[in-house]
Amino acid sequence: MKNIKDLIKKCTIIASMSVMSFVANAVEPLKIGYSDWPGWVAWEVALEKEWFKEVGVEVEFEWFDYVASLDAFAAGKLDAVGMTNGDALVIGSTGAKGIMILVNDYSNGNDMVVANPGINSLKELKGKKIGVEVGYVSHLMLLDALEKVGMTENDVELVNVPTNETPQVLASGDVDAIVAWQPSSGQALVTSPGSKALTTSKDAPGLIYDTYVVSPTSYATRKSDWEKVVKVWYKVVDFVNDPKTRPEALTIMSARVGLSPEEYAPLLEGTKILSLSEAKAVFEKSDELTSLFGSSKFADDFNVKYEVYKESQPVDSYIDSSITLGL
Repeated sequence: MKNIKDLIKKCTIIASMSVMSFVANAVEPLKIGYSDWPGWVAWEVALEKEWFKEVGVEVEFEWFDYVASLDAFAAGKLDAVGMTNGDALVIGSTGAKGIMILVNDYSNGNDMVVANPGINSLKELKGKKIGVEVGYVSHLMLLDALEKVGMTENDVELVNVPTNETPQVLASGDVDAIVAWQPSSGQALVTSPGSKALTTSKDAPGLIYDTYVVSPTSYATRKSDWEKVVKVWYKVVDFVNDPKTRPEALTIMSARVGLSPEEYAPLLEGTKILSLSEAKAVFEKSDELTSLFGSSKFADDFNVKYEVYKESQPVDSYIDSSITLGL
């Protein structure tokens, strides 16, 4: 009888372990969208080095055009996606709310208003056609730039153009200027000889933060996995920012977008990738653009003022700093 009891006990333990193993193996990889922006292309370093395996988290990165990645997130096809803080509010206003748990960087010159020859200032855009992806981050930058020189979008004619198509549209002469970020902004300067950047995001630091936005369901059920993802990110940051390993980072990142390391270096320079200490400072609550809270409130006020959406968004509920501040 004792042997039978022991056998039953062993079988119970084995069955329990099998169930636990099955459940563990049944966990889906975190589906993460990313697109052609240096602060997100940097994830390629972690993928190349297999750092996610080292920390024990399964991930599946999917490459998109920027707006297509937002659409996929809104449709529930992704657990997380890289987007600007202002666009997180835009997408959230449609009912697809997400939580910003990571601040990758802020744009430090890569976003530009580029005009064709003969236009040398923002004020000279009055009455001109401007190609911009209406309702998203470039639209916000344009409105902010116009407001600073005493103009509004009523003083110009907006033409809705996907960001990746802005270089061709500017070169065609269908518009007088475009708003885009790298690499599209840089391509526009090359494909339209004599064109110039009238203003860049370097003139408005903190206006555009690039973040990772996680679905509330994924965050609530798998926060420990997201903690691992954020830890990997800061390993990437150290690798990218270290002068000794930066050349290798440039090689990895540039290969993803079909450029040489030399071509990619200026794009990375126009992106202020935040160290952990810098990111912690950005997560501190303030009304200033130096804070993710202040910058997002600024974006929210703009979005309501210019009717990107009708009702102000509860900005604080879009931000969770606990993982970053806990590192």
